[in-house]
Amino acid sequence: MGRNRARWNERATAHAASSDYGFRRFADDRSYLSYAVRFDLARLGAVTGLRGIHLQCHIGTDTVSLARLGARMTGVDFSPVALGEARRLAKLAGADADFIEAEVESAADVAGEGMFDLVYTGNGALNWLPSIHRWAVAVSRLLRPGGRLFLREGHPALWSLSDEPPDGLLTIEYPYFERPEPTAFNDPDTYVATDAVFTHTASYEWNHGLGEIISAVLDQGLTVTALEEHDSVGWNALPGLMEQLPDAQWRLRDRPWRLPHSFTLQAIKAE
Repeated sequence: MGRNRARWNERATAHAASSDYGFRRFADDRSYLSYAVRFDLARLGAVTGLRGIHLQCHIGTDTVSLARLGARMTGVDFSPVALGEARRLAKLAGADADFIEAEVESAADVAGEGMFDLVYTGNGALNWLPSIHRWAVAVSRLLRPGGRLFLREGHPALWSLSDEPPDGLLTIEYPYFERPEPTAFNDPDTYVATDAVFTHTASYEWNHGLGEIISAVLDQGLTVTALEEHDSVGWNALPGLMEQLPDAQWRLRDRPWRLPHSFTLQAIKAE
């Protein structure tokens, strides 16, 4: 996890400076919401008055957006640099949100056990965690009885595909199911527009099959209330094969119905 932390620490400042994350828009327009939360709105429903926690919040744009919708939000991340940018964003945006440094697995030890009405997790989070079981334990510990998990994530079928496909073909290259060992990557770039040059290029990721995710949630006594697979995702996951949609989502240009791009899972902790 240390090498992944170094990677995120280095990229956080560049991400905050990029127009893709829209810090200036948050400051200038007090009604502005992140693209991710706008996509989620119809499924999230009203969050006014809920005490929410955003796991792996990065630089806080989704956390601040949920706070703007009326939730009392806490953001959690393992990167102190990202959290510094998140606090700066909250101040710029005039949003009341707290941010704490913690690994997902120890979030309840720091933020409080059974204290939250809503656990929110967004795109590009689960792939950094080695154990979906330990993630589900952490979610259950955070939720109060009757509290809700809201997860939207890249689909594990998408994560298993090569991002450099030969001849434009969809090619399965990486594990679909969780494996003990991570998949190692060496990528000097990042997913936002930036001129920054990075030195921490290594990353280590794990995929988790959809059945594994659902089973982990069920094993913690949560009841799944909704599962929806989407034909779009929030980043250009397969460069050269995708087109950007008006809502900032990305979709396969050729026959997008072949691939589940992302999914939304909701579950309730028993009273």
